[in-house]
Amino acid sequence: MIDHIRNNLVEARDALDRLISDDAQLGNIQAGANLLVDALGSGHRVISCGNGGSMCDAMHLAEELSGRFREDRPAMAAVAISDPSYISCVANDYGYEQVFARFVEGNGAAGDVLFAISTSGSSRSVILAAQAARAKGMKVIGLTGRPGAALAESSDVCICTSAGRYADRVQELHIKVIHILIELVERTLQPANYVVKP
Repeated sequence: MIDHIRNNLVEARDALDRLISDDAQLGNIQAGANLLVDALGSGHRVISCGNGGSMCDAMHLAEELSGRFREDRPAMAAVAISDPSYISCVANDYGYEQVFARFVEGNGAAGDVLFAISTSGSSRSVILAAQAARAKGMKVIGLTGRPGAALAESSDVCICTSAGRYADRVQELHIKVIHILIELVERTLQPANYVVKP
């Protein structure tokens, strides 16, 4: 059992090491942070979406931006598409594939950012949301775990944390990327929070 635990941690470490050495993906993380800064700094907002564990990550992004990350600062405009009454309504009336796209159609605006998460990069509901966002003049940041995934085609920036065949390893890297993005946003828009205090 101890060997199994150790092997899991080594596998996770190796996946993180691959991301650390991937200059293209590090550049995509920086480009994604720039899109978030541009939107939030000019009075626009971030809408996030995903299915299952990716919905949890979408909610985490939104609550850290609108709530608090490390230090106190003004709230930032961010919301995750996660209201169960809304989702069940749209799924019932239009089909599950439309649950995120319909929200973007009704609530998104030019200048906003859609943060679209799919570990496979092929989730139809997430791809349709990205397409709806582009049609509204929004920017799209895709977060995936498969190189060349379909979501990349509808994203202005696509961050891919390739980490093996299972979603759990991908999601472990996704939350790291999300925390880095939030920190980069804060460092730009709230630099006083990162001044070392004597």
